[in-house]
Amino acid sequence: MIKSESISNLAKALTTFQIKVGSIKKDSVNPFFKSKYASLTTIIEHITIPLAESGLCYTQFPDEAGLTTVLMHSESGEYIQATYVMPVAKQNDPQAVGSAITYARRYALGAILGLAIDEDDDANAATQTANHNVNVAESKKEWLNKFESDKTTLTEKWQKAKINLEAGKVT
Repeated sequence: MIKSESISNLAKALTTFQIKVGSIKKDSVNPFFKSKYASLTTIIEHITIPLAESGLCYTQFPDEAGLTTVLMHSESGEYIQATYVMPVAKQNDPQAVGSAITYARRYALGAILGLAIDEDDDANAATQTANHNVNVAESKKEWLNKFESDKTTLTEKWQKAKINLEAGKVT
C-alpha cells in the first residue's frame, strides 16, 4: 500500500462513508460455483452518492503490475492506493483480460472501502487442500466426475464434455 504523508482527513471521511453505505445486495449469480455476488455495476451504483457526500473519490486503472486502485480525499488530497495482481490464464484473450479486470475492480473496491459485499467463508476456500477441493467438486458438480464409481470407466457426461471442448463448443 502507498499513502500520502497524512491520512487523517481521509480516515474521517472513510468512517463517514462506511456509516452511510450500509451493506450491498448480492444481485448476481455465478452458476459454476452456485454462489451470489454483487456486480461491479451494483457496487458502483451503491457507493457513488455516499462517496461524494463523504468527500471521497476513487480511480482504478490496469497496468503492467495489475489493477491499481486509488482512494482520495477530495479536499485535502490525501490518498491511499494499492495494486492487485491479476493472474489471467489466457493473456492474449481480450475477454479473459476484461473479465479479470472487472473481478479485480470489484474486490479492490470492496477491500479499500471496507465494503460488506461477499459471503465470508472464514477462508475455507483459500485453506482447503487440493484433495479436499477435488472431493467438493466431485460431490457438487456431477459433470466434472471423470470416472464412474469403479474409477476406471469414463462417465458419459465426461465424454460428452470432452467432445464439446475439443470441438470448441463451450457454454
